[in-house]
Amino acid sequence: MSDLLVPLYKLPARANGAASVQAAGVVIRRANSFEQSLLAEFIVTHFTQSWADETAVTFSHQPVSCFLAIKDKRIIGFASFEATRKTFFGPTGVDPAHRGRGVGKALLIEALWGLADLGYAYAIIGAAGPVEFYAKAVGATVIPDSSPGVYADLLW
Repeated sequence: MSDLLVPLYKLPARANGAASVQAAGVVIRRANSFEQSLLAEFIVTHFTQSWADETAVTFSHQPVSCFLAIKDKRIIGFASFEATRKTFFGPTGVDPAHRGRGVGKALLIEALWGLADLGYAYAIIGAAGPVEFYAKAVGATVIPDSSPGVYADLLW
């Protein structure tokens, strides 16, 4: 899968992020350091151990470079940034039971604003899966000849 480039100076307003899912009872907020184990458990349950390992790095940053989607005091999604490389977005994921309701887009927008707040002009979405989703949501474009990018020679 190719990497994508996102111009952070063209992001949708933050109101299109967290506020867009509040009516459904979903809170989007930055993770706290003491929630690392809970998030790792969520990621391993719904995704992969390697994503949990990758996201663990975000808890060494101040502030933590990971946003959570929470409903009824449970994690239903996450979006991390600067986990693998500087300016990189991801990994990210939403519990399958909560997909298709704007949670992933809200997390994406909040996390990309997190990168913009650090002063970056562009973000990279490494080995992006749903290219059309990212293009529509935040104007992401494919970086030519970027596969496998930094994800070459993996141990699995």
